[in-house]
Amino acid sequence: MADSIMSKAATMEIPINSNGDTGTLPEDDSLEQDLQQVMVSGPNLNETSIVSGGYGGPAGGIIPTSTIKGPAIHYNPEYLDRRRAPAPGPGSSNHSISPTEEVSRGVAVEKLDSVKKWGINTYKCTKQMFSEKFGRGSRTVDLELEAQIELLKDTKSKYENILRLATALISHFQNMVQTQQALGDTFTDLSQKSPELQDEFGYNAETQKLLCKNGESLLGAINFFVSSVNTLVNKTMEDTLITIKHYENARLEFDAYRSDLEELSMGPRDAATMVRIEMAQHDYQIHRDKYERLRSDVTIKLKFLEENKVKVMHKQLLLFHNATSAYFAGNQQQLEQTLIQFNVKLKPPGSDKPSWLEEQ
Repeated sequence: MADSIMSKAATMEIPINSNGDTGTLPEDDSLEQDLQQVMVSGPNLNETSIVSGGYGGPAGGIIPTSTIKGPAIHYNPEYLDRRRAPAPGPGSSNHSISPTEEVSRGVAVEKLDSVKKWGINTYKCTKQMFSEKFGRGSRTVDLELEAQIELLKDTKSKYENILRLATALISHFQNMVQTQQALGDTFTDLSQKSPELQDEFGYNAETQKLLCKNGESLLGAINFFVSSVNTLVNKTMEDTLITIKHYENARLEFDAYRSDLEELSMGPRDAATMVRIEMAQHDYQIHRDKYERLRSDVTIKLKFLEENKVKVMHKQLLLFHNATSAYFAGNQQQLEQTLIQFNVKLKPPGSDKPSWLEEQ
């Protein structure tokens, strides 16, 4: 009876569903092919033996399987689960990117692009600079503007020399005033201790004190002169020279990209070269606009600087002349009027010394 049952089992088709239970297979052809692949990959009953623990079996409990046809079924549910899971796309990762990581990545890419542009620009400008230095490259020259720039640099150098000399004059003259003050104090002391020379010491004491007072007025006028010229040289002129420096850098960049465009234009006109020419034309236009804008700024600043220089120096030179003439002529009234005319305020004696709190 067992032989008949096994013979029937060998000729039966055992349908299974996706859950491993008997039933009808789905109509999906791909799923049926996968199941057939699983069935083929299972162990072959022709090469194995079935051990039966049933009652009434053959001796030893071993049933030969040489008469059983067909493959055995080995169900693997994990295979179907893996098949249903969507395949990860290219470049996908197991974790999602947070907004902070995206921002950091964007900043890093932006910095990398900035460094790349800086490197290309530096290379082109260095190449242009050496070409100009060795006479192999051409440069854009505005003769009128270049002459004005050279004149400004020369004027600034001479004004700086005026500042050095005027500062030295203040130092020497201040020492003389302090000496006159000490000498006047000594004459005053001796006039009180020497009755026989009281009048003589008294006259000299008054003279030294008057010279000391006029000297302080002259020092105030010279200090005002130095302060005004220093503002003109180290602020107004320096600001214009900074703009000129930016203009010269823009001129070098403009010539570098102009030379690059001219070099590409003289080469072959294939598709790749045309793309490079378009990019070079775009960069050339950007640096040309920057050069034109800075040239206009320099022209305007030079014009206003010249007007301001004439106005300031006219006032300061007149102050210096009138104060010096009045001092050495001994005209105290004219010296005081000069200070009032130019709104020069004298510092009280001892104002330059640090206060008690500052010394602590």
